[in-house]
Amino acid sequence: MLSPKIESALNKQVELEAASSQYYLSMASWAETQGLNGAAQFLYKHSDEERTHMLKLLQFVNERGGHGIIPALKQPSAKFKSIQAIFEQILEHEIMVSEEINRLVDICLKDKDYTTHNFLQWYVSEQIEEEKLARQILDKLKLIGGEKGGLYLFDRDLQSFDTGGQEKK
Repeated sequence: MLSPKIESALNKQVELEAASSQYYLSMASWAETQGLNGAAQFLYKHSDEERTHMLKLLQFVNERGGHGIIPALKQPSAKFKSIQAIFEQILEHEIMVSEEINRLVDICLKDKDYTTHNFLQWYVSEQIEEEKLARQILDKLKLIGGEKGGLYLFDRDLQSFDTGGQEKK
């Protein structure tokens, strides 16, 4: 059984994961309208992945005797400066999500809720991968600079990566 404190904290994380999904969905739509189809497909998949993270949390809350709450969300920005700016925002966002996951883990340890602590370890590992992927993509974009041919190849190559950062075989 979840304590009210942990249930509330998990529901806040549900909201953060849902907002992340919408944020990446908006980025994907922008990229698609800019002719960056590889980036768009990557971001659409990333949006789906964030929604899956939300559902996993929601179902965990319900399975533990709590009530997963479906949040109302603010509309994310629809305009972005550049694809590099998008991935800079993604890295910043993923660092913030990591901090929130760590905060949740801390709450669980203080409340001695080791079941939820164990469940959250998957998210801890996932966030390491999310931050690593954003950094890798930013490194590639920095190598390209403003060169259009490089951006074209980058966009094409981005289709060959899954959202876990692994190159598809």
